[in-house]
Amino acid sequence: MRSLSGRTRATVSIFAAIMMVLTAFGGIMSQAGAQAAPVLRLGTNAADIQDLDPHYSSATGDRTIVDMVFNGLVRFTPGDSSTFEADLATEMPTPTDNADGTQTWAFTLRDDVQCHATASTDAYAMTSADVLFSYQKVSNADTSGYAGNYAGWTFEAPDATTFNVTLETPLSEALFLPQVANYSGGYVLCQQSYEALGADAFATAPAGTGPFVFESYTTQNNVTLTANQDYFRGAPQLGGVEVRFVADGTSRELALQSGDLDVIAGLPEAQWVERMNEVEGLQADVFGVGEVVFLNLDVEHEILQDPLVREAILLAIDRENTVALSGSPVSEPVYSVVPAEFMPGGLTEEAATEAGVNYETNIERAQELLTEAGYPDGFELDMVTSEQDAYLNAYTVLQEELRQIGITVNLEPVQHQAMHDLIREAPNPITIYVAFRPTADVYLTQFFTSGGDVPNVTNFSHFSLDELVAEARTTTDAAEQTALWEQA
Repeated sequence: MRSLSGRTRATVSIFAAIMMVLTAFGGIMSQAGAQAAPVLRLGTNAADIQDLDPHYSSATGDRTIVDMVFNGLVRFTPGDSSTFEADLATEMPTPTDNADGTQTWAFTLRDDVQCHATASTDAYAMTSADVLFSYQKVSNADTSGYAGNYAGWTFEAPDATTFNVTLETPLSEALFLPQVANYSGGYVLCQQSYEALGADAFATAPAGTGPFVFESYTTQNNVTLTANQDYFRGAPQLGGVEVRFVADGTSRELALQSGDLDVIAGLPEAQWVERMNEVEGLQADVFGVGEVVFLNLDVEHEILQDPLVREAILLAIDRENTVALSGSPVSEPVYSVVPAEFMPGGLTEEAATEAGVNYETNIERAQELLTEAGYPDGFELDMVTSEQDAYLNAYTVLQEELRQIGITVNLEPVQHQAMHDLIREAPNPITIYVAFRPTADVYLTQFFTSGGDVPNVTNFSHFSLDELVAEARTTTDAAEQTALWEQA
């Protein structure tokens, strides 16, 4: 096992949690019998929206809504997140290497896409001008939370159905396509809709090109969407979707069983899945892609700056305890922040062990290290956690694990957005993150490089990591790129 030197990154990947929903078919079928196009009532585990501008959206609940309203130039193939297909583009792009060392990706746009009508604008045909506006917005740090992903990109729209992207540094297909797909910065906004509404109004009343059109939002209650009858793939079979905010899992379950909801975000527990599948009329679906749960130790914290303390903490943690909260098939252990099960660049259990970063639980050794560090009686740590189950459960397990070696963790549950705000102001001594990112590059860049967009809750910085990630980003050979990510 590699010892923890003073600047060693202190991050442990615990498990990958698969997405899960529970459906009550009785409610949907009764609606279907009453009307040609029923409205789906979806209960999410969020207390409210945070931001429905896709260039800022980061919460799972927000992304659920955003994905129904917007499109990308390409999209992740439904049912297979490892491949892509054309969306607003007519076909998949291919790169051209230019004489000056740059790279250009050319898109031909569909001519049958309609931008949604808003309270102040009529529906209109989307053109390359809208795509150009969208990418200029997402690449600007003043109007996007994902601008860093588009540094060194330039855009042009030579005619109404052509959109070109030129990169200062060529990228492999594996890195380029996720940035123009239906996720985060890849969503395309319509210029007239955005400018008519304004940034503040757009964040709670978005308009895009997707299969559903925003209708209304009631604070801490619901968002209502209606079917886009002019959708270029054909009108949805649903008449609309009502997304309700029900943060409490028991309340969601009761609403489903009473017929007040049709689909809910399920609890991440295998036993819960089994129990729900035994109820007549209910079906629990477990599906990918999953989010990685990983914890980060602040190397500048007054106590955790001691590598002996950090190693003691890591030796007290047993990822199987956290995995057991959910159980297979809801969750599986992972051994690096980049999940090897979902994308290239991650570490398998064998690879992590060989690299000396698969820390095995050893309570006795952990206690010895704390004594050696000058804390024979342990110490206290104050932390905030989101009220969402994925965070609260993981922090609760951590609290019990550290109690075994004399460390008392004082947890304060807060609303999800409040947690994000607080850890940006001052990191927890130990911060648990639950996140999906489309590539190894995005995981490593956002969370660990010096210029990452997500707050560096480890306070870790090292030039060699920055160099490895940068080198991988500029490598177009897939095998070499994967090896560099694994090394990082």
